[in-house]
Amino acid sequence: MWRQSQLLFLLCLVLSSGSADKFIDDEEEDGCGLMDALPYMVVGGVALMYGGPALLGTLGFKATGIAANSVGSWLMSWSAISSGGGVPAGGVVATLQSLGAQVSSMAWGSAGSKLGYSAHQNFICGKKKSKKQ
Repeated sequence: MWRQSQLLFLLCLVLSSGSADKFIDDEEEDGCGLMDALPYMVVGGVALMYGGPALLGTLGFKATGIAANSVGSWLMSWSAISSGGGVPAGGVVATLQSLGAQVSSMAWGSAGSKLGYSAHQNFICGKKKSKKQ
């Protein structure tokens, strides 16, 4: 089961990273291709895959609801007071609770891999491109 989930994660990582023309891109010569970004994508995906649900659980946003005496309960109280007695749908607290209750670790991994790819393109490749000019 664990091996299948690892293979599924890597497949989602590759498929969600963009189009296949990035493999044939001219920018690969300067280290800005998809294969150069792959370590950043893996690190970002694994970090959010395991860290995202754990962080939300630690803050009190659990699958069973918001835990008592947690940061989540404090945010919920503050949100209810500031909006006149109810927690607004689509607000920060409702979104965090939805993420804590329903989002799978694969979705966290996909988001993390996209963040890793964006970080590589913006920070690593952006610096290289600015040095060339």
